This record gives sequence, structure tokens and C-alpha cells, in this order.
Amino acid sequence: MRVLYHLPLSPYARKVRLVLAEKRLPFELRLEKTWERRPDYLELNPAGTVPTLIEDNGLVIPDSGVICEYIDEAYPDTGLMGRTLAERIEVRRLSNWFDGKFASEVTHNLYGEKYLRRLTQRGNPDPAAIRTGYTALRYHLDYIGWLAETRQWLAGNALSMADFTAAAHLSTLDFIGELDWSASPAARDWYARMKSRPSFRGVLSDRVPGSTPPAHYADLDF
Repeated sequence: MRVLYHLPLSPYARKVRLVLAEKRLPFELRLEKTWERRPDYLELNPAGTVPTLIEDNGLVIPDSGVICEYIDEAYPDTGLMGRTLAERIEVRRLSNWFDGKFASEVTHNLYGEKYLRRLTQRGNPDPAAIRTGYTALRYHLDYIGWLAETRQWLAGNALSMADFTAAAHLSTLDFIGELDWSASPAARDWYARMKSRPSFRGVLSDRVPGSTPPAHYADLDF
């Protein structure tokens, strides 16, 4: 059985979980408290981050972007990176957008400050960072809404890695109650289609000690 080291609310780990489930690849989850810096884990992934995937044959793959591209190449029956060069460029552009720009401007400022700081006991949240996160979130939801209104899926006509990358970050923020879906009905409708997919069941069933998601979190109809 392949093993995925993760944190339940890590958007990067959630992205890999969603992609594995979409491709119907079984896996076992193992919780990794990255702030403990376990030597055994650092041997697997010197960066000390999650996720890290260990394949059935012992192959160790760190980093969500590397893992997802590996999965798509190794198990191509359900392709998620696009078929043409232009499609692949757009899928990679948006995946990098959400794992980079969205993460630094929104996820780190909201999930990082309001949840991870408490979890890792690193002091009080930074109010300025939180304000920055809320401001950026409005712009990003507008952008997601525009993509959803002008395309069938975020990167084009086909479901792709870009959709799962965006949905992973949004699912983390949704769990901790930081999303006002009324700000972008188009983004909400797209996300409703995403979380209605069977591959989302595992993520929607997540429960974390000390945190209770809002009632709509696992409601497929919001």
C-alpha cells in the first residue's frame, strides 16, 4: 500500500489526496507533525514539509507539485495535465498560481495565522497579516469566478490539476470558516461541482480535534 504523509488541513497534502482519489489509487494516510522535525521523516524529505508519498515499490516522492506530476505520468488513464502544449501551460500556470501566489497572499495569512500558529504554539496571530489575507481573498475569489464563468473548468474545457490545486486551498479555508461564498456565486458553483466529485469524500469527512467546520462544509448543495 502506498503511504502519504500529511497534515489534515494542509492544502498541499489535500491536493495530493484529491488527485490520488480521482485516479482511484488506494493509499494510507500517516499524520506527520512537521514542526517536530522527526529525523526519520527528514531522511525521507529533507525539507521537512508535507506531503511525502512513498510508493508500493519504496520510491519516495516529496513535494505536492512533484508528486502530482509523477502521479499523472505514472497513471495516465485519467490525465489531469492537459493534452496539448497550450493546455499544459495553462494548467501549470494556474496550479503554480494557487500553490504560489494564492498561498502566499491568502492561505498563509489566514490558515497559517489563525490555525497553524495555534496548532504549533507559535504565539498570537498577526492582525496585519490576517487583514492582508482577507483583502487578497476577495480578489482571488473574483478571479476564480471569472475563470469559472468563461470556461468549463478553471484551465479550459477539461477538469485538470488546476481545479484540484485551487479546490485544495479553498477546502482548507472553508474548513476553518474563512470563506464568504456569497462574494462570488460563480466560484461557489464551481466549487460545488468539485466537492460533489467522489474524490472529495475523504477530504469532506476530515475532522480535526479542537476545530469544527461550518455546517455547509460537507454539504454538497451548500
